[in-house]
Amino acid sequence: MASPYPIYCASFNQDTSCFAIGTRGGFKIFDSSTGRLCYERAIGAFVIVEMLFSSSLLAIVGAGEEPSLSPRRLCLFNTTTATALRELNFLTSILAVRMNKKRLVVILQDKTYVYDINSLAILDTIDTIPNIKGLCAFSPSLEGCFLALPASISKGSVLLYNVMDRHLHCEIDAHRSPLAAIALSSNGIYIATASEQGTIIRVHLVSEATKSYSFRRGTYPSTIFSLSFGPSMQLPDILVGTSSSGSVHAFSLGFSIYQRSKRSGSFLGSIIPDSVTDALDPAHHDVLHNAAPAGVKSYAVIRKVDKVADTSTSEIVACRATISIISYNGYFQEYNLSVNSQNEFVWSLEREFKLLAVITDDSTSS
Repeated sequence: MASPYPIYCASFNQDTSCFAIGTRGGFKIFDSSTGRLCYERAIGAFVIVEMLFSSSLLAIVGAGEEPSLSPRRLCLFNTTTATALRELNFLTSILAVRMNKKRLVVILQDKTYVYDINSLAILDTIDTIPNIKGLCAFSPSLEGCFLALPASISKGSVLLYNVMDRHLHCEIDAHRSPLAAIALSSNGIYIATASEQGTIIRVHLVSEATKSYSFRRGTYPSTIFSLSFGPSMQLPDILVGTSSSGSVHAFSLGFSIYQRSKRSGSFLGSIIPDSVTDALDPAHHDVLHNAAPAGVKSYAVIRKVDKVADTSTSEIVACRATISIISYNGYFQEYNLSVNSQNEFVWSLEREFKLLAVITDDSTSS
């Protein structure tokens, strides 16, 4: 399970205020806003490090390079006391872990387990298709708490499961090819998908299940490493994705929807067109090239979005997004992206640093 790069795994917490990385030597937690190294633990190689908001609870899984760090063992770790609270052991390797304040989800190759996070009682076991990449998406909101999993090995179908109510919500046929990336908006209202072809990104309204909004990423196939919505209670303004070409792709959802709604009599119809081909509009897409070396895995999130209104009309004329990118070769980058109502994109690099070169204060490390 070892990575050819210095970073084995990377994840942001549920509100993107912090992020964690796992390396051959241990794991580290950083403050997203400042880049400050808040905590590190040098006890071996880790392939999963998941945070629960800004609490002291971590879910960690070893890379199996040492007997004590089995990839089949999930450790719930307290960073304040530097102790293991509980351990859960499985028959096969753990491929992904997701959490919110009520649920713990553990993804194996052919099963998914849902636990009560406080008692660690098993609430449900979901049999899945072979999911060797541990592909999943999770919305941490308790009101729209959905888990998305691949539903087919031959096509891009996605299963949506309500984790709080513990029932299957729907299945969406999103692509002809198998899925490569899935993302849910934080409130569970929207889901974005990419197939192994990587040329089309689709956004579905979870409640409607069969309707989609589509964007063309490019003409040539590319592996999509990650997808991420911007934070919003309504339709997120921006969706970003990283790909094996080393590029970061940004899709303007807010302005494209607004402009479409002005041309349509039905607002809902304008948001979710019946024909996905209607929405393939290159004007709503921009690419940041060479954000990472080609082929190196990268992960991008939109940490915040600010909207700019015309003072005379109160109409939204631009939005500015803060986009953080972790490349598994060891770099962190943060860009400001401005998008105006004419769908003009402007990127500016705000900071960049080597993640493995940051030294923590003695008082915060263990």
